Amino acid sequence: MANPEILAVFMVIAVVAALMAGYPVALTLAGTSLIFAVLGDAIGAMSFGIIGALPQRIFGVMTNEVLLAIPLFIFMGVMLERSRIAEDLLETMGRLFGTLRGGLGISAVIVGTLLAAAKGVVGATTVTMGLIMLPTMLRFGYDPRLAAGTVAATATLAQIFPPATVLVLLGDQLGNAYQAAQLSKGIFAPRSLTVSDLFAGALIPAFALVGLYLLFLIAVAVLRPKASPALPADQKALRGFKMLRRLAEVLVAPLALIAAVLGSILGGIATPTEAASIGAVGAIALAARKAPLGSLVRSVCEKTAQVVSMIFLILIGATMFSLVFRALGGDDMVHRALSNLPGGAAGAVLTVMIAMFLLGFVMDAFEIIFVVVPIVAPILLAMPGVDPVWLGIMMAVNLQTSYMHPPLGPTLFFLRGVAPPEITTRHIYVGIIPFVAIQLLALVVLWFVPGLATALPLALYGH
Repeated sequence: MANPEILAVFMVIAVVAALMAGYPVALTLAGTSLIFAVLGDAIGAMSFGIIGALPQRIFGVMTNEVLLAIPLFIFMGVMLERSRIAEDLLETMGRLFGTLRGGLGISAVIVGTLLAAAKGVVGATTVTMGLIMLPTMLRFGYDPRLAAGTVAATATLAQIFPPATVLVLLGDQLGNAYQAAQLSKGIFAPRSLTVSDLFAGALIPAFALVGLYLLFLIAVAVLRPKASPALPADQKALRGFKMLRRLAEVLVAPLALIAAVLGSILGGIATPTEAASIGAVGAIALAARKAPLGSLVRSVCEKTAQVVSMIFLILIGATMFSLVFRALGGDDMVHRALSNLPGGAAGAVLTVMIAMFLLGFVMDAFEIIFVVVPIVAPILLAMPGVDPVWLGIMMAVNLQTSYMHPPLGPTLFFLRGVAPPEITTRHIYVGIIPFVAIQLLALVVLWFVPGLATALPLALYGH
């Protein structure tokens, strides 16, 4: 009988090779797993009967109430995208800050933060900002690299700001892993980790990241004023009370929606799924103020179905991959490898963070959550001193970085698809470098100051 762990290693290599060759992710995960399951059964390394557990696992996924929040949050984000709220926000913030050097970049970050907290979907935010903000920044003389990098980085804030889809999926996977880790240590009344914990843990790091982006843009405006010039003064610009009134008109409704969704979750009034339904209804109400809902609802439902189908198809493929990988002894191999690393728990967490960062070059956040997290998280959470909320936020920030760095960062492709002709692929790749460096700096700060992630959950929930 062949060593099954060798097959597990080759299965991972085969998946990465197929992804780099451009094959669809979900089908690659499922197809490669099926091939290695047949091969493993043929040489006696595993039993093909393990695949019989797949339908039960899929049923468990589809009946998971936590994951029901995914289609609702995506519906909310797509509805807000189609309701043209983003356009109003970008126009008003551009007027407010545009006369300052770097003002358009600052406006982009502020609006991107609001959209991230309201939408939770990176693709929608990237397309909206790319279509509206990029041409404006170029028209007024912004360096194409700075403009592209600012829009791409700001759009990815939707990966870390609640109600980010990534946080919902990560909370579900880490919650299962945390219970498994405690049971492995003989704790038969395990504590739970919820999506609400991660939402609370993400707020301070997310705002810190926004602060770092703003500091970078201010520094560029001071040191390289030609790269981010001020807009010429407009005699017809709104000032004083008129500007305050306009700000109130465009800000009150989105802020009220954000407060209703996040406030109900963090305050313990509603679960993330219940809050997502509040957000979906609120988004419909906001959209109704802008346009007739007739065909709008249909198009939003179709787009939501496409995105949700993609996510859950990847989840099914990843579930099959996980089954075969475990049957081949892959999780035991990973457990031994992480346990024997120098530095104990710190060395193991650092290794996983580096591996997730590198995997981000060929896999997106959803794939890493479904494939990697179920394998490594139970091992890490069983180690002394590893806080589940801190680990979850470290992973979330790391996964956010994977959305930006070349060559396969999804945000780069979204932006490339809507960018004006003056913006080249090189402009986008070069422009994103300082923002990737900022995110890596944020990871380092989180490593040494875990309280940034754990303080708010501790204050709200006592753990």
